[in-house]
Amino acid sequence: MRYSRVYVDAIGYELPPVVVTSTELETRLTGFYEALRIPQGQLEALTGIVERRWWDEGYPVSEGAIAAAKQALATSNVKPEEIGVLIYAGVCRELFEPATACRVAAGVGVGEETAVYDISNACLGVLNGMIDIANRIELGQIKAGMVVSCETAREINDIMIERMIQEPTMENFRESLATLTGGSGAVAMLLTDGSFSEPKRRRLLGGVTHTAPQFHALCRWGLEAIRPLGGLQQFMATDSISVLKHGVDLGTRTWSAFLRKFGWMRNQIDKVICHQVGSGHRDTILQSLGIDPAKEFSSFPYLGNIGTVSLPLTAALAEDRDFLQPGDRVAFLGIGSGLNCLMLGLEW
Repeated sequence: MRYSRVYVDAIGYELPPVVVTSTELETRLTGFYEALRIPQGQLEALTGIVERRWWDEGYPVSEGAIAAAKQALATSNVKPEEIGVLIYAGVCRELFEPATACRVAAGVGVGEETAVYDISNACLGVLNGMIDIANRIELGQIKAGMVVSCETAREINDIMIERMIQEPTMENFRESLATLTGGSGAVAMLLTDGSFSEPKRRRLLGGVTHTAPQFHALCRWGLEAIRPLGGLQQFMATDSISVLKHGVDLGTRTWSAFLRKFGWMRNQIDKVICHQVGSGHRDTILQSLGIDPAKEFSSFPYLGNIGTVSLPLTAALAEDRDFLQPGDRVAFLGIGSGLNCLMLGLEW
């Protein structure tokens, strides 16, 4: 994937109002911790996450996506009717059908010729959406496109905490640790052919993807039958140790291909933005790829893992805080359960 005329025109984001600390979650799990003789403070110690944010109970994910989209448009010269494609790429969606993108498109006010649809690929959804839009722009099919996402972690955390309380086993602790890192938030990435503003900024140069689908069962979030009562409820189970091991292996192979594709040396990359998981994942991946930690911007200590929203929202925060500067050569390092890895190169 190489592009010659694709730009990230604007990034909009929305942060939820409810701050939930790791200490608060562990307080809810006091009986579980006591049963297994786990000391308080393990969640923050193991993940580096101090707090995360959640939406108010019952908040529709489409509303968060609409808010982020409107924020992106407010900082751009692109009008809603000029958006050629609108993609919703969150793991969390409101219905099996129609596409959540349809409700977002209605809220944003796109034109009747806008292509509107959902993309789903675990934590890589927004990056995949960016590639889809970039391909359309490069082919001359559209001049502007937007990918949006909104994730919510409140519901799955409430379910898994209740399950942990009912079944206090070390296996439940291991499989639920990743769930407890979950945060919420919304983001919108507006991509254009560069014709809407001067000077042109944040050029998307291209990307590289690698996959290891044999590890598809390591992280699962879905619906399961409630027995013996019947019905369905959400569940999440993650083999965090194996995800880290095989994810780093996949990331290392993808990184090597990424550098070859662009003809870059490690020291020629000014900044990196990684998918936000936790301190262990960050430290291991940076060390494995030979990246100076000073080149990476983290948001997980106070936002947790927001799935598809994490990487692009972190990039927006990094720009807001002047970490990303015009002219920086930037690498987006994305990985998602499946396992799939996608790395994008940008000239900021």
